[in-house]
Amino acid sequence: MHLSPNQSGSVLGCSKGHVVPPEAACFSRFSRAFMSLDLDSLKSAVQSLQSALGVAARTSDASNPDAALRDVVRAGVIQNFEFTYELSWKLLQRWLEVNVGNVYVDGITRKELFRLSAEHRLIEDTQRWMDYHRARNLTAHTYRSETALEVFEVAARFVHDAERLVRTLEQRND
Repeated sequence: MHLSPNQSGSVLGCSKGHVVPPEAACFSRFSRAFMSLDLDSLKSAVQSLQSALGVAARTSDASNPDAALRDVVRAGVIQNFEFTYELSWKLLQRWLEVNVGNVYVDGITRKELFRLSAEHRLIEDTQRWMDYHRARNLTAHTYRSETALEVFEVAARFVHDAERLVRTLEQRND
């Protein structure tokens, strides 16, 4: 069978072999035709994080004796990481709601969200995304220099996965 709406817009049939039950896959395919995700905020956030990391690379040079400047730039990178991470997981969640179905996404934990995202090839490594989540939770404690440095280092790794996520969502955002 194939997906075909009747005059009232309800779905008459569906194909088989989906990761989720066929009825959910059919509904999500039908609804996806009418909605694509706005990725502009995520693209902008990733660019801002890239820019902040670029400035951090220039100011962390051993020849730059200004520790206060390095701390301010590091704080900016951490803030950009927070914002970009939040947008990333929320867009993962929204993509899954639209394409897999609300019933499979509502109320799931972050770990389950990342696992489901990996199953649908939106992200590559569930554990890395859990590490980003843990780092995001640490951002409330960045007044401690060791914690700030740890989150900063995670942000530098995260930017690559965030860029990959943007590309993947662009390709799969019909």
